[in-house]
Amino acid sequence: MSRNHKDKYENSNPHRTHTIMSTEDANSGKKSYWPELEITGSIRNLSPNLWQLTHLTALYLNGNSLQRIPSEICRLTNLRALDLSSNKLRSLPAELGDLIYLRELLLNQNYLRVLPYELGKLFQLQVLGLQGNPLSKEVMALYGEPSGTHKLLSYMLDNLQGKKWCLPSCKFSLKGMGLEEGMLLMRPPDEFSDLITTPTVIESSLTILLMPDTKFVSFHF
Repeated sequence: MSRNHKDKYENSNPHRTHTIMSTEDANSGKKSYWPELEITGSIRNLSPNLWQLTHLTALYLNGNSLQRIPSEICRLTNLRALDLSSNKLRSLPAELGDLIYLRELLLNQNYLRVLPYELGKLFQLQVLGLQGNPLSKEVMALYGEPSGTHKLLSYMLDNLQGKKWCLPSCKFSLKGMGLEEGMLLMRPPDEFSDLITTPTVIESSLTILLMPDTKFVSFHF
């Protein structure tokens, strides 16, 4: 699938303003302050140094050829605006949901078929751009409703919370876990999760009473 992204999407964000320091100011050693950064030029890869710029409040990466966004983007905790439009993104990192101060997230004109449920954690998000992506009809219908951004984020948050309680069936050998019959097992979530080989999220403590003749512990959530 090919298309000219720039022909279909032009950003006219009125908030993008800049001033150029005069030669005199530069020569005098005047310090500049730049809370916003724009990177353009058909960029395919981002430098790891970018994630060290934690002071940024706005990052504009639109109009490039990015195929992925590293999970390290979550380090830019002060971001209020993020524009990833007109790239070649097919997926987004779940860590985007950690940018809790985001008010504007533009994802227009990419190849996104799904969105991470973690976006539901962006409680301050006011503007969400999704046009030009092959997202499901269900998502786009919800997004197109009045107050669609709020409704979509609520939908994603609900699904995220449901996902955290969804655990594949697991079976553990008592011997492998260092347990004995009749033992009352009480472990905090983070310690217990180390025993699980399948990806999961456990948010509550587990108490398991091992009955006599028990050889395996099975969980079916």
